[in-house]
Amino acid sequence: MHIPDGYLSPATCAVGFAIAVPAIGYACRRVARTVRNKQVPTLAMLSAVSFLVMMFNIPIPDGTSAHAVGGALVSLVLGPWAAVIAVSVALLFQALLFGDGGVLAYGINVVNMAVVLPFVAVGVYRLVAGRSELTSRRRLIAAGVAGYLGLTMAGLMCGIQLGVQPLLFHAADGTPLYSPYGLAQAVPAMLFAHLSVAGFAEAVLTAGVVAYLQRANLPLWRSANPGVPDGAGNRPTPVRPARMRPGAIAAAAMGLMVILTPLGLLAPGGAFGEDAPQDLDIASVGLNAVPTGLARYAGFWEHTVLDGYGFTDGTNATVAYLLSALIGVVAIGLLVYAVAAVARTLAKRSGTDSLDVAASSTP
Repeated sequence: MHIPDGYLSPATCAVGFAIAVPAIGYACRRVARTVRNKQVPTLAMLSAVSFLVMMFNIPIPDGTSAHAVGGALVSLVLGPWAAVIAVSVALLFQALLFGDGGVLAYGINVVNMAVVLPFVAVGVYRLVAGRSELTSRRRLIAAGVAGYLGLTMAGLMCGIQLGVQPLLFHAADGTPLYSPYGLAQAVPAMLFAHLSVAGFAEAVLTAGVVAYLQRANLPLWRSANPGVPDGAGNRPTPVRPARMRPGAIAAAAMGLMVILTPLGLLAPGGAFGEDAPQDLDIASVGLNAVPTGLARYAGFWEHTVLDGYGFTDGTNATVAYLLSALIGVVAIGLLVYAVAAVARTLAKRSGTDSLDVAASSTP
């Protein structure tokens, strides 16, 4: 789902930035008002988790691969605007440091994975959960359905954006200038990957963490669902002795994810619509040469640290993947923490930090 540079026209990329930049700016303002200081580390951690999740490529039956995003999870725990920041920062580092997703296409990728996915997930969650109790199984099911449909809708948007390129931007003889895939190819390919596999991965991730919060960190889950009864008259949950605190368990889980990231290398084939020009099977799309716009803009950004999460010489792929995960986790966590902290400080100085989290727009 990470659209590389060259597959979208400059005009399409400009539209993406025109939507993404104001969305990120407004998200910073909303997060400053609705996310408490003690929740900033949680936001930074979930941003890093989103980055890690996107490194786990899952094989698709048609020979390609796909991945979850984690945007639904962030939106249900801290609100959709927090998810905008979390996923946008993850996508930024993926593009700049690892060449995963284009720099010119960054705005469109933000729209799909950091805007469409979280807000669709929150809407579906509210619809399915209804007025059920906070710890009910219905809310667990609602979280899974929200993750599944949120990611699938993001995939559909990606397919449409790739598919309209040959219709809108082509040479006089009809030859595509950018993406060579029409709607009849791009939309079914993206929907198949996400309806069949990736959507379930997002569902399991989202529902799994919600199940954990219902049992081990109800205060955080309660703050994400203000006014919703816990069950049994909303009585305080009795404190149970535990060997590890929720924060320690979360940190250990994220560390385990870093260690396991090389499993993403096992998925055969690349993701649909992400091939480099030299790897594109142009005969399969009825072309004799790589589209000129695709060839021109594909190498726009050449300053990656570990391009494709690997070393330049292609050796030690596992080590390179682990190193990429570590760099990404640290960089993303620190940046999100700094952004949220600065936004909170500015909000206090301007006198806008008066909205209690209980009255926020979290689900």
